[in-house]
This record gives sequence, structure tokens and C-alpha cells, in this order.
Amino acid sequence: MAGDRPQTLLDKLRSLGQVDCDTFDVEVAKKLGPFVDCTSNQAIAYHELIRITADSLPVNGNSTNKEEKEEVRVHEQLIRDSVACAATLPDKGGKLFGADVVGAAELAVEVMMVKLALRIVPYLSGYSHVQTNPKYAYDQGKTVENARRIIEIFKLLDPSYDAQNRVCIKIPATWEGMQACRELESPSSSSGEVRIATLATTMFCKEQALLAAHVGCTYIAPYINELRVHFDPGFVDEAKAFAFSATAQAYYDAHADTIKTRLLPASLTSIQEVMMLAGSHHITVSPPLLAKLAETPADPWADAELTGSVMGTSEVKQAAQGWGTSEEDKAILKDEGKWKEAFAKSMGGKAQAKIVQAVEIFGEKQEGLEEIARSVAGG
Repeated sequence: MAGDRPQTLLDKLRSLGQVDCDTFDVEVAKKLGPFVDCTSNQAIAYHELIRITADSLPVNGNSTNKEEKEEVRVHEQLIRDSVACAATLPDKGGKLFGADVVGAAELAVEVMMVKLALRIVPYLSGYSHVQTNPKYAYDQGKTVENARRIIEIFKLLDPSYDAQNRVCIKIPATWEGMQACRELESPSSSSGEVRIATLATTMFCKEQALLAAHVGCTYIAPYINELRVHFDPGFVDEAKAFAFSATAQAYYDAHADTIKTRLLPASLTSIQEVMMLAGSHHITVSPPLLAKLAETPADPWADAELTGSVMGTSEVKQAAQGWGTSEEDKAILKDEGKWKEAFAKSMGGKAQAKIVQAVEIFGEKQEGLEEIARSVAGG
């Protein structure tokens, strides 16, 4: 029936897979939701928390001169409440919140991100994703502690929210990060810990995708474009991860009896890129692209032939058949040295360079968030 046809590209995308929002802006979720999951990271959190209100406060109380107005952050109260809340957590949250485990500014940042995430929960049917501190990308133990602390913060801030089953922790797809995913997804019976869902993020190559499935990640997030494209105007990623992303999904689907991991591509720069990935298990989309998809008619659309064009092709299925079959592919899953060696060589070294760059960028945003916390605490 004509009335059942998708009206916009966003409708079309939703008809072909699970659509997630890549934002901490609750107004996006209100206007364009509901969504399945909501993804985030330190960059998204930082740029959300430094947003300035449309109408700044006059410095002298009545001036209308723009130059004389004081800039006011949209989330000023949330920031202050988070810093105050973080100061009380060491007495409430147990060993994960001790000063010897987490610094005051770092803890305040975690509270800020959880508070932002909880605002969007009413517009989701699936997971709320929060990313661990990027400075722990190469530290399994610290990453596990960080992930468990984030879950506990959710529980402390909103006991009615089923954080144990509705929060997914994003972790950089390093060897150490994915061993942390293993520990979180399959805690030992003697530990007394409960399973936590994980997403292996900043993913660029087969070696990462194979290991993520092996350790039991709930999701992987292939970055179609390296993170730099969002911060370096004019930069274009000439090695976009379309084929890798599609092949990973084909491999996971072909082994669905033993692999639970789902695809969730990220880091997209145009609605054309988004629609090329239509049919992905999940896809997370930034606010500007969501808005563009929502205002673009699905029929007619000049680039309609792009819809799902990289997913499920015969070439992709054939490539997926070769994954995990070689002795090397099998060996790297159980040997840290062999995996790291293979990863360093993957894509001629580009995969490793891309994740190093991503962790560095996220680390800079983490430091920016902590500086926000320190500025409030010091004030």
C-alpha cells in the first residue's frame, strides 16, 4: 500500500535496520526519535557540555549589547550538580569510587556523561552507550574498573533504570580493551560480578573484528571514516571502511550460531554514506545527518541506487568466507603478541595509525571535560 511506503530517508533507513542516535542532545532524540540505542563518546560529551545558550545573560543585568553579554553554558546546572554529586560518591559507591582508583575531576566527568545519557533514555528502546576513559585504552584492569563504575553511577543516579541490562560500555578496540570486554561480557562465576554489555569501538580491520567476536562483544563500531575527519576541515579519508564493515556483518551472520556480535557502523559524513550502509544490524547517525535524512524524501531520491549498496553483495559474502579460516587468523585470537603483530601490519599499518589517532583525540576531549569539572570545583 502506498500509505505504508517510507516517506523520508530516515523512514527508509529504519525500515531496513536499527537506527541509533549519536548524540547527547536530548532535543534531537525528542524531535527525531524514538531510536533504538544512543551512542556517545568524550568528543560528543565535550561539545555538548560547552554549548552556549542562545540568549546569553547581560553582564550588567540589562544590557542588550552582544559584546557585553556573559556566555552561559546550556548545561551549567548539570555540570555543577555533577561535580557536587561526584564529591559524595566515594562514601556511597564502595571501592570503585576511592580516591586511589579515580580522581575527582575524572569521576565528575563520568557523572556528567551518565546524567546526559539518562536524559535521552525515554526516547530509546535499547541500550544507552557510554565510553570508557580513553587514557585506559591499553590497560585492561583500569578499563574494567571504569566500566563497572559507570554502571554503578547509572544505578545510583536512577535506581529505576535497568542499567545492568540497558547500558552498553564502549571500549577502544585495542588488545587490552577487548580483553576487558571479555572480562565484562563473561565474568567468572567466582567473581560475583554480573555481565556488562560491551561495544568495541574505533574499529578499522579484520583483526579487530575477529577478536571482538571471539571475546563476545555485543557490538562492534567500525569507523567508516577515521575520527580526524570530524576535527580537521578539508581532510578526506581515502580508505573508508565500507567493505570492511559489510564483510564483518556477513561473517557474523554466517556464524550466527556461535557469534552474537552485531554491527554498528559509525563516523559517517553524508547521508549518502549512511544510506550505503542501510541494512546494517544497527547504524548510529549524528544529529546533522539525522536532520538531513528526516527532511529528504525517500522517493524520489537522486541517489536511490546507493541504498544498501555495500551490504550483502556477492563480493562481500565471498570475502567473509575467507575470514577466520587461516591458521594465522586462528592463532592471533589466543596470542597477544601475534595479534598485535598482525594488527600492526593490517592495511599497511593504517588501522593501527587510525586507532592511535582516535584514542589521542578522545584523550584530548577527556582532558577538556576534566578541565570543565576542575573549573567548577575550583570556583
